[in-house]
Amino acid sequence: MDRREVAAVIAYVGKLDPRTIRTDAGEARDQLATWHELLSDVPPTTGQGWDVRETVRKRIVTSPYPILPADVAREWHAHRRERLARHTDPTPMADPDNPQAWRAELLASRDAVAAGYAAPSAHRELTAGRHRPGLKDQLAAVGSYIPAAVRAELAPYRPARAAREAAIAVGGPDVLAVPCEWCHADKGEPCRRRRITLDGGARGNAPRATAHPGRIDRALAAQAQAPAA
Repeated sequence: MDRREVAAVIAYVGKLDPRTIRTDAGEARDQLATWHELLSDVPPTTGQGWDVRETVRKRIVTSPYPILPADVAREWHAHRRERLARHTDPTPMADPDNPQAWRAELLASRDAVAAGYAAPSAHRELTAGRHRPGLKDQLAAVGSYIPAAVRAELAPYRPARAAREAAIAVGGPDVLAVPCEWCHADKGEPCRRRRITLDGGARGNAPRATAHPGRIDRALAAQAQAPAA
C-alpha cells in the first residue's frame, strides 16, 4: 500500500476504534509513517480472499487492545504462507534446458500466488468412480508395457505366468483367477507342490509351472458361468 492507502486504513481504524485517533499533527504524521513502514508490502485487497478492512475489523472485535500495524502485517504474512502451503508448482512452459528461465517462471508463479494475483495450483487427485465407456478398448490399443520379445525372453524364468498367459491367449480360462483347494494358493498366486507325508501332513512349498487339475476345473466352471462380454 502507498501512503494514501495506508492513510485510508488508519481512518477506517479510527472509525471503529476512536482510541487510535491522533489529533496532534505531529503524532498523526508519525503514526502514518509507522503504519506505512510496516504495511508498504501489504496489499489493500486481492482477488483471492484478502481484504485489509476485514482483517482490521476482525482484530478490533476479538482483541480489547488497540490494533497495531504489526497485527495487520502478521495476518498478511500468515495469509501468504497458507496460500503457498496449498500451492503445487506447475510444470513451467520454459525450456528445461534453460535453468535460468525455468527458475524464473517458477518464482513468478509462486510470487503471483503469494501476492493474491493467482489461485494456488493444487495436486491432481485420483478420482473414484466407474470406468469410462470404451476404456478397455483404449487400453487394448495401447498394448502391453512389456514388449513381446522381452516377454518371450522372460518366459523361462516365470513359467507359471507364461503358462497362464499362453492359456488366456488361446481362449482358455485364467486359472489364477480362482483359489486352489488342493494347495490352498490364493487368487493370483501360482500353485505349490504339496507332498503328503507318511503321517498325513502336507509339506513342500515350491511353485508349480502348471495349476493343479482341480483348480483348472474350477477356472473352467467360472469361465462358463461368466456373462459374455
